[in-house]
Amino acid sequence: MRNFIAIFILLGTGFFSHGEDVWSSAQPGWNYQFPRDFGPHPDFKTEWWYFTGNLRSSDGHEFGYELTFFRQGISRNPPAGSRFIVRDLRFAHFTISDLSGGKFYFQEKTSRGAFGEAGFGDGSRLAWIDGWELQRQNDGTFTLHAVAEKMALTLQLETQKPPVIHGENGVSIKASGAGHASCYFSLTRLKTDGTLVLNGRSFSVTGQSWFDREWASNQLSPNQIGWNWFCLQLDDHTELMLYQMRRRDGSPDPASSGTFVDSGGRTIHLRAGDLRLIPLKKWNDYPIDWQVRIPLLGLDVKVTTPLPDQELALGTINYWEGATRIEGTRNGHPLRGVGYLELTGYRGALVDLQK
Repeated sequence: MRNFIAIFILLGTGFFSHGEDVWSSAQPGWNYQFPRDFGPHPDFKTEWWYFTGNLRSSDGHEFGYELTFFRQGISRNPPAGSRFIVRDLRFAHFTISDLSGGKFYFQEKTSRGAFGEAGFGDGSRLAWIDGWELQRQNDGTFTLHAVAEKMALTLQLETQKPPVIHGENGVSIKASGAGHASCYFSLTRLKTDGTLVLNGRSFSVTGQSWFDREWASNQLSPNQIGWNWFCLQLDDHTELMLYQMRRRDGSPDPASSGTFVDSGGRTIHLRAGDLRLIPLKKWNDYPIDWQVRIPLLGLDVKVTTPLPDQELALGTINYWEGATRIEGTRNGHPLRGVGYLELTGYRGALVDLQK
């Protein structure tokens, strides 16, 4: 779910939109096709390519990372005449969590892409903005590259499971009412290796990544304020994605759901009634530690973070996105893992995804 994170919200996109534009909405029955759906979907207003992962260097130094590319539609049919009149705006977020060093680094980029410095869907390049780039090679592997003031990342990622489609009948429901949904799939386990540079020091790293791909035009309802999103990569080679939509009164929305992926890549759709998500600890209003119970799966785990401050404090919107550790049981047997947690709407409601 990762999601419609809404750097787009920063813009108050009504300023840029053309009133006559009618964007496509996520409707039941979407026919996913690969590799087509790795590429852009310009008839939808928003979409993102979202990578997170947990990495370790040869000397045991632990890191988390996020690299995400966003497309925000401005007009489906922009008038011709100037390269500065563009159809889309481009955004990207890049973070490194130095889990062993206890520090969080983040940077964002925005661009119109008027001169080709940012864009989507150009041969092997799925998304890029300045020197930050996502590529998908012919053999299905991915390459990520980003360089910022104090940090850099170059990673190769190899998927170990087929794409997982979330929701039912091709769409992931986010609220009641027609059209409050997205098309959403993930690659839940990507073998990852490469190089990470932090404050001038280079690390050879290996680990696991998670890739979320999502597109939509209309998701949140006016009574929703944000969401809690979890991705869990467990040591029995299973994965779990959960999202809990939150209403303005703080209660969970019945549209919340999730997906369990077994070791062979088969999935179980989870509804709101299957989820028991209990916050345990807060940091600056964000509930960063959780008890996660899924009775249907016999799962009872704690999701905690080794680094409380993983907030992207962007000013106009802030959200928490960070590496986590998982420990607990399934059917009474010990279970551990790693993951990522995203918390939005705790420092102001998300508004641009409401219609």
